[in-house]
Amino acid sequence: MSDTKKKLKDIAKPKLDTYTRITKGEPGYGRKKFKVFVKDGANIKKVMFGDPNMEIRRDDDEARENFRARHNCDNPGPKTKARYHSCKMWEKGKTVTELT
Repeated sequence: MSDTKKKLKDIAKPKLDTYTRITKGEPGYGRKKFKVFVKDGANIKKVMFGDPNMEIRRDDDEARENFRARHNCDNPGPKTKARYHSCKMWEKGKTVTELT
């Protein structure tokens, strides 16, 4: 395989478990805020999550506790679901900017 084909093949592969914001022009823009590619068996699945019209107030302890209780973040479910990744965004520790 030539170097050019290898480079094109690598470009087409999405990075797994890396959060990115959905930008203007992408499918899902205006409907969801973030996307992440996850491995689902032999397939790769795109998971989109987050309300684009709301800010993430995870630095506010009360807001974070309420969100995590409302979404049952003690048991977030499988990585292929949006709730898992929403709960991960609302964990204490890293900022949203560090995750995206």
